[in-house]
Amino acid sequence: MVSFLNNLLVLGIINGTAPAAAAPGTAAASGDTAAAAPAGGLNMFGMIAVWVAIIAVFYFFTIRPQSKRDKKLKAMQSEIKTGDNVLTTSGMFGKVADVGEDCFIIEFGTNRGIRIPVRKSDIVGIQAPKLTVTKSENSN
Repeated sequence: MVSFLNNLLVLGIINGTAPAAAAPGTAAASGDTAAAAPAGGLNMFGMIAVWVAIIAVFYFFTIRPQSKRDKKLKAMQSEIKTGDNVLTTSGMFGKVADVGEDCFIIEFGTNRGIRIPVRKSDIVGIQAPKLTVTKSENSN
């Protein structure tokens, strides 16, 4: 351990010993505290470790989960074929009538007469709408 600290002293990473242990006649021993350099060289390594920890936490809690979701969504979008019921980002359900290079032709409506091209990136799920009729309070 002593050898490690001596190497740090030689390299100039830390600035000597504490002011109380300074040799007689030096600026720190004579009471001139303004001329004494602070011994904070090891704090640099601590700050680097803190920043590395912050970046690691940020990566594992935000960037990594988002990239996993993106990969899963891209895989789902590439598996869509003609006849699948899909949900768009606008909340509209439709049935895929044709698959193009960068878009799908989707049929909307109950009579399937409305065909609209939709970008592949605008599809958020493969699911059919639940078309159950709910009874309202005024329909007696």
